[in-house]
Amino acid sequence: MTEADYARARRLLKRRDPVLGAIITQHGACGLAAGQRDHGLHAVIESIVWQQLSGKAAATIFARFLALFPSGRFPTADEILFLPPEVLRQVGLSSQKVVYVRDVCQRVVGGTLHLDHLDGMMDNEVIETLTQVKGIGRWSAEMFLMFRLHRPDVLPVGDLGIVKAIQRAYGLRKPPTTRKMLTLGERWQPYRSVASWYLWASLEKKAEMGRAGKDGKDRKDRKR
Repeated sequence: MTEADYARARRLLKRRDPVLGAIITQHGACGLAAGQRDHGLHAVIESIVWQQLSGKAAATIFARFLALFPSGRFPTADEILFLPPEVLRQVGLSSQKVVYVRDVCQRVVGGTLHLDHLDGMMDNEVIETLTQVKGIGRWSAEMFLMFRLHRPDVLPVGDLGIVKAIQRAYGLRKPPTTRKMLTLGERWQPYRSVASWYLWASLEKKAEMGRAGKDGKDRKDRKR
């Protein structure tokens, strides 16, 4: 998305949804572009590290993970596999996450997972491909779509932060159901990713909290 696309998205969202429009006015420019990851392996590994952790804990562990590779760039799959599993556990990764990280890297090295090819796929094809990997559920695949492929129309209804933000912003007594969120999101198309960023931002403003997400395989608190 270009700056013109973001400006168009803000105008459309404000016009269609006054509640979201007020949030957009409060927060100004969308920061979704600033959260983009340089390459696919970075995005996937990062999403695994952040699962089921508070933002502070996840950030600490991910920083320790990166410190294992002092080159200043994100490591290759081969470089990650070169490390013994116990070294990965020492930085704070659970045994299960070590398995997930190594499985992703083994698939990349073995040629059964081509992260660079995902850019040419439709959103549903990306989700279907990534969820075949251990530890990657729909939510993580949606984060890949948003923060690696920069897709504009993703609504992660399994994200706890999105659920909380909608409940607060729209004054709902109970957390919204998936159906209600999808119905609400219809007015945000084709810029549901932008709408999601503003919903996350509204939580950070109110409670100084990062993003929280979960699905059948994933959950994480995270600030982009």
